[in-house]
Amino acid sequence: MESLNPDQLRLEFTHALKDVEDLQALMQLRKDYTGKKSPLKAALKGIRHVAPDNRKAYAAAINALQAEIIDALDAKGAKLEAKRIAEQVEAEWLDLTMPGLCASRGARHPLTDVEREAMALLRRLGFELVDGPEVETAFHNFDALNIPPHHPARDMQDTFWVTGGLLLRSHTTTVQARVLGQRNELPIRIASMGRVYRNEAVDATHLAMFHQFEGIWIDKGLTFAHLKGTLAFIVKELYGDRPIRFKPKFYPYTEPSVGVDLQCGNCAGQGCTACHGAGWVTILGAGMVHPRVFDTFGFDSTEVSGIAFGLGTTRMAGQRVNAPAIKPLYDQQLALLKAMHRGR
Repeated sequence: MESLNPDQLRLEFTHALKDVEDLQALMQLRKDYTGKKSPLKAALKGIRHVAPDNRKAYAAAINALQAEIIDALDAKGAKLEAKRIAEQVEAEWLDLTMPGLCASRGARHPLTDVEREAMALLRRLGFELVDGPEVETAFHNFDALNIPPHHPARDMQDTFWVTGGLLLRSHTTTVQARVLGQRNELPIRIASMGRVYRNEAVDATHLAMFHQFEGIWIDKGLTFAHLKGTLAFIVKELYGDRPIRFKPKFYPYTEPSVGVDLQCGNCAGQGCTACHGAGWVTILGAGMVHPRVFDTFGFDSTEVSGIAFGLGTTRMAGQRVNAPAIKPLYDQQLALLKAMHRGR
């Protein structure tokens, strides 16, 4: 067997080490020159083939070369590791003396803004907020509110019925019915808000689920003048000093009933998305509580009267942020909601 030439192997290793530029290549070089199948290991195993008189000197030369190669590999490894750490530090460098980068703050949903503002306004008039279930009985949703069995609102095309004769409430007036069934002391001033459901086709201005905000004030001696004054105050506080008009309406649970229109503040003719060129936008419905509602809950309708009103907070929020339609308010798209807030 041909013996190893230490000088030749040293020269080959030196040239190979110069070409190493990363730790992975260095690991492979270490394996090639000091591993189990390396020339050094083969030379040590084949020492028996060397003449006895030369074995000691030959083994010493091989061991010295192996130590030299290992030292060179370790030195190169330390240099490459230092270089790697320096590059990582440079890439991940952070000046801790610089001001921090704060995440952008969120904002309340336009619907939440409208609801909070409306409730803050009604609290100034002595109203309290009362909540109620979204899955209701037909009594609280219809019967107690003077909506007879033949009324079209009870049909499947308008109401989501569920098992057990229950339904998804079609208005927040159900909360008022529950309060009237539990309270006898006057005055009663309560507001209710939340989701309501209608089984109707979804388009730009209609959804199967939307939000309402309603209030009711029950006491002795309340008249239609109290109703008009309260509504005018609410509209002025929410929309500013803009012209309003009252028009006759029909609601089963109020008599007489009125609708309140607000003069369109951004009307630009037929292209206006708020009023579609009509010049007026309906913002709420209201009326004097129907005597039959009082009779249902044991109040004397000859002594007690009340006013009730409802705001479509979904429509109000859409008008406030200039939403092109109602549906985008419920599309949880961050970019769209940010654009709405910027447009306020």
